[in-house]
Amino acid sequence: MKDYVIGLDYGSDSVRAVLIDAATGAEIEAEVSYYRRWKERLYCDASENRFRQHPLDLIEGLEATIKAVVTRSGISAESVKGICIDTTGSSPIPVNAEGVPLSLTDGFEENPNAMMVLWKDHTAIAEANEINHLARTWGGEDFTKYEGGIYSSEWFWAKILHVVREDEAVKQAAYSWMEHCDWITYLLLENTSLETFKRSRCAAGHKAMWHESWRGLPPEEFLGKLDPYLAALRSRLYSETYTSDEVAGNLSAAWAEKLGLTTETKIAVGTFDAHAGAVGAKVEEHTLVRVMGTSTCDISVSSPEVVANKTVRGICGQVDGSVIPGAVGLEAGQSAFGDLLAWFKDVLSWPIDNLVLTSDILSAEQKEQLKEEIEADFIRKLSDAAEAIPHSEAIPVALDWINGRRTPDANQELEAAITNLNMGTRAPHIFKALVNAICFGSKKILDRFEDEGIEIKSVVGIGGVARKSKFIMQSLANTLNVPIKVAASDQAPALGAAVYAAVAAGLYPNVIEASKTLGSDYEAEYLPQEEHLEEFAALMQRYEVLSDFVENNITKPKKNIKEHV
Repeated sequence: MKDYVIGLDYGSDSVRAVLIDAATGAEIEAEVSYYRRWKERLYCDASENRFRQHPLDLIEGLEATIKAVVTRSGISAESVKGICIDTTGSSPIPVNAEGVPLSLTDGFEENPNAMMVLWKDHTAIAEANEINHLARTWGGEDFTKYEGGIYSSEWFWAKILHVVREDEAVKQAAYSWMEHCDWITYLLLENTSLETFKRSRCAAGHKAMWHESWRGLPPEEFLGKLDPYLAALRSRLYSETYTSDEVAGNLSAAWAEKLGLTTETKIAVGTFDAHAGAVGAKVEEHTLVRVMGTSTCDISVSSPEVVANKTVRGICGQVDGSVIPGAVGLEAGQSAFGDLLAWFKDVLSWPIDNLVLTSDILSAEQKEQLKEEIEADFIRKLSDAAEAIPHSEAIPVALDWINGRRTPDANQELEAAITNLNMGTRAPHIFKALVNAICFGSKKILDRFEDEGIEIKSVVGIGGVARKSKFIMQSLANTLNVPIKVAASDQAPALGAAVYAAVAAGLYPNVIEASKTLGSDYEAEYLPQEEHLEEFAALMQRYEVLSDFVENNITKPKKNIKEHV
């Protein structure tokens, strides 16, 4: 009998499952499920940077995708040896003492504060500022030092602090909080309590200030200076964490019946999508794997000897075992990548949506056909026109901070800007400037790694942008001045999750060996074009000037820091 594993990858808009032949790495089946409530923009307010997801979207997607790949494949239930879940993060969920999300309990069904706080939610900027202030002034250990030295509003403690200060009912009802990857894993297990459940090393180390040197999470003394609730919460969380090659438990009888599997299926410890994606792309030392979608998450690994006790400034954490057990995982990223281009598309689409597609001249069928045609060609036409513009022509200068800056040096209060517009500036010129901006933001990340002694010799791109846009990828290669390979699989994070599942199930001795067989091949490579390097370097200098000016002169004043010291 053949053995199979399943990787389940939760993204911002959808969840996808892949069924993988554990001996060959062949993708047998794949299925995607889009979140119904999220698609309707329920529980979100973009103007307030509030982005919440209802757990029912996550549960329904889990059942639909895994059941589909198992049923269509026709394989036996007993042959599925392992499942691993990767998710966005930090995306914490308030739960009761039984681990049930509050939004699935009476009285909280429609309360956004009782739902999952998605990674891109930036409502906790003031709380992040407060955590950073306290870490530097309280007189003890700086608990942010292994997370780049700056705690982000996108992360675990800041989000919890914001919610419990805003919503007393949630504060009183939330016995504990779980990261998305932990909660879905917990959901699938049989007879597991919150006290004994194995929490993700990846999530805890990169987002919750967990570190072995201070024996786990920050102490109650520190957390209590932020809010007594956090001090009390600490004892209801965890001390130990686990890497994703370990077994969290077996599939429960109830979920085995729902999914068409058996209770012999091993469930691996959960992880974050970008870290799993790096494994799916066969990450190795001196390689930076860039998960390029709405945002980017950039992952590298280093031997412990290189990093030792050194802390890398301004990144999103360095965690032993968060990617490959035995190696230190390093995380960085951009808060907006594809999102910046999508924003521009929405701006240009306004007259189409509000004038053309509302016209009485067109029939409903014609409007639908026109909408589909525009959607299919919009970015491609812009890309073709932008690519044809020589750099000798006047190109605006833009910043990529449309959703703040993640790295280097997290600052979610920064905003984007565009300069050097003139009467000859057209939509393709602005689009080219935005593409340059996301490439230059990427270069700042690469430069920070190099400045901190982490050598990057090559880049691997995964995700929709990497596979679909030759224009962006060639611009990126010219900006970074390093070769960029593109992973052939659309499902690199799910593949990485399948790698972890295979090791947890005992089918491979370690993650490196499993990834050699199950990881993605590469479908393209972009080399820096010598004739364009000077052009991109000159444009990068203009980006530097604008970024320095905006950050030092136009940045909004920091939101109030509540003193608890």
